[in-house]
Amino acid sequence: MLEKIEGFVIRTQDYGETNKIVTIFSGKIGKFAVVAKGAKKPKSRMAALTQPFIYAQFLIYPSNKLGSLQQGDVLDSFRKIREDIIKTAYAAYLSELTDKLIENHEPDIYVYDQFQRTMHWIAEKETADIPVMIYELKLFQKAGFAPILNHCTLCGRTEGLTAFSVAEGGMLCRSCFSSSEDAIVLPGQLPRLFRLFAEIGIERIGNISMKPENVRLLRQLIDAYYDKYGGYFLKSRKFLNQLDLFK
Repeated sequence: MLEKIEGFVIRTQDYGETNKIVTIFSGKIGKFAVVAKGAKKPKSRMAALTQPFIYAQFLIYPSNKLGSLQQGDVLDSFRKIREDIIKTAYAAYLSELTDKLIENHEPDIYVYDQFQRTMHWIAEKETADIPVMIYELKLFQKAGFAPILNHCTLCGRTEGLTAFSVAEGGMLCRSCFSSSEDAIVLPGQLPRLFRLFAEIGIERIGNISMKPENVRLLRQLIDAYYDKYGGYFLKSRKFLNQLDLFK
């Protein structure tokens, strides 16, 4: 039975000489893959519909394994992202991370909403460091390996959280951080902001600002944490590193 589903193209791969397998992230049925026949043909009506970052209403035959894409209407091509290499790099990372960490056919309206808001932020704003980190933490929670940020991972204390340890999986208090060899003391309000980023939605960050050195430190910690617990190599993150965006 045909279904209309709104969503984002987060991955494409060639399938035969003229077809593509397209992975779509939706609010209705979660992440799923479909075959788009003839999508590689330049004059195909599927060509524009199956580009990365496209937000569209798709008409599909769904399946638990591999459905088929019949047609659709582009709702937003995110042209501003496509015309800017930095925006493209962020959007590619967002899409790849989502594809790696979200299971097929497990809808999550909140995560989908945060993905959509982050994509719009990337398209419209000059910098995307903070919303991208906020979305990453949401995905880590969804995937089951989020860092512990609201209490000390060793003693459970909720006050005096001053350091972060990748090895211990989260924050450490003043009494415990010296027992961890890799603990990094976070300056000023950074422990509070780190916890806040894990708890709030992207729609609530309008007035949050951070010193560049604190953004870089938080970026390094999140990357190190993902490298230990995430489990998937991300080509798009390597590209961001080459652009000096994730260093």
